[in-house]
Amino acid sequence: MRGAWAEIDIAALNRNVQRLQERAPASQILAILKANAYGHGLIEIAKHIQGVGAIGVARVGEAMRLRENGCQLPIVLLEGFFSATELPLLAEYQLQPVIHQQQQLQQFLGYRFNTNIPVWLKVDSGMHRIGLDPEFAAQAYQSLCEHPDVAEAPVIMSHFACADEANHPLNMKQQQVMQTLASLSPVRSFANSAAIVNFPAWQQQWVRPGLLMYGVSPIRSESSESLGVTPVMTLKASIISVRSVKQGESVGYGSAWTASRDTQVGIVAIGYGDGYPRHAPNGTPVLINGHRYGLAGRVSMDMLAVELGPGSAVKVGDTAILWGKDEASQQQLSVDDIAAAAGTISYELLCNMAQRVEYDYALSKQISM
Repeated sequence: MRGAWAEIDIAALNRNVQRLQERAPASQILAILKANAYGHGLIEIAKHIQGVGAIGVARVGEAMRLRENGCQLPIVLLEGFFSATELPLLAEYQLQPVIHQQQQLQQFLGYRFNTNIPVWLKVDSGMHRIGLDPEFAAQAYQSLCEHPDVAEAPVIMSHFACADEANHPLNMKQQQVMQTLASLSPVRSFANSAAIVNFPAWQQQWVRPGLLMYGVSPIRSESSESLGVTPVMTLKASIISVRSVKQGESVGYGSAWTASRDTQVGIVAIGYGDGYPRHAPNGTPVLINGHRYGLAGRVSMDMLAVELGPGSAVKVGDTAILWGKDEASQQQLSVDDIAAAAGTISYELLCNMAQRVEYDYALSKQISM
C-alpha cells in the first residue's frame, strides 16, 4: 500500500501539446510551467515536454531551477524581475523578462547586459492586474528597441480577463485595445488557454496554454474530452481501513456525517496535508474499482472517509482515485467535478499538491512527436 501519489502521463501531455498546435497552427507555444507546472512537477515536465517554443514561469527562482537541471529551452519570466538585483541573472541564466511596469522598464533600460536579451512587453488591455497603460506602450516599446542589448523586436503581450466567457462584454473592449497594440510589433501574444479556444483570431505569433495543456478544460461549458485533450494527472491513494458503521453513528471530526443506514466506510490515505481540499463536502465523488462513492465526513489532514454501502467488495489495499482516469474500468473522474463540489477551481486543486505526494511519471507511454 501507499499513501497519496500522482501518476503523470507524459504521452498525454505531449498529445495535448500536439492538439494545441493543431488549434493554433500559425503560433508558437509558450508552455506555462509556473507553480510547479500546475502541480505536475516543474523539472520533469520541462524535461519531457515536446513541441513547444519556450517555457513560461512566474519567478526567477523557478527559472534558475530549470537551468540548473539542464533545461535548454527559452524561458520567459511572466512577472519579469522583482528588483534590480535580479538583472544580472537574466544574462547569466539566459532569461527573457516580461516588462510590465514603469520601474521595471527604467531599471532594465539603465542596465547593460553585454549579451542579447529578448524582451516581452506587457500592456494592460483591461484586466487591470499588471501591464503598462496602453498610452505608454509605444514609447516603452521604442525605448526597448533602442537598448543596445535588445537585438530582437520585443513581444507585445496582453491578457484576457474573461476569455472563459466568450460573450462577456469586456472581451470586445480588450480586443479593441489589442488591435491598436498589434501595430507596434510584428510579434504578439494575447491568448491563454481559454482564448485559444474561444478567440482563434487572437492567437497571434505566440499562444500561452496552461490548464488546457494539462488536459483540463478552462471553460465551464466544455469538457476536456470535447476540447480534444486528456488529463495528464491521476491522483491516487490506498484504502487503509474498511469498517462497519451502524445507522445513526457518525464519522470523523465534528460528527459531520451520520450514517442513514447500516453501511461500510472506507478510509483513504489522503487528506488536506496532501493538498486535497479540506472543505470538500459530503458526497464529493471518489472513484474506487470503477465505481463512484461519496465522501463521508470532514477531510482530515492525512485521511478521508467514503461511504461504500452495505456489503461492499472494496477491501484494504484497493486504490482510490481522487481525480483522473481508472485505466482498468476506463472510468474518469474530472478534477473539475471535485473543484465544483468543493466550491473552488481546478487550478487551485492542482497547484495545491503537497510535497509529500509521490509522483510517478509514465515515461514508457511517451510517443514520438
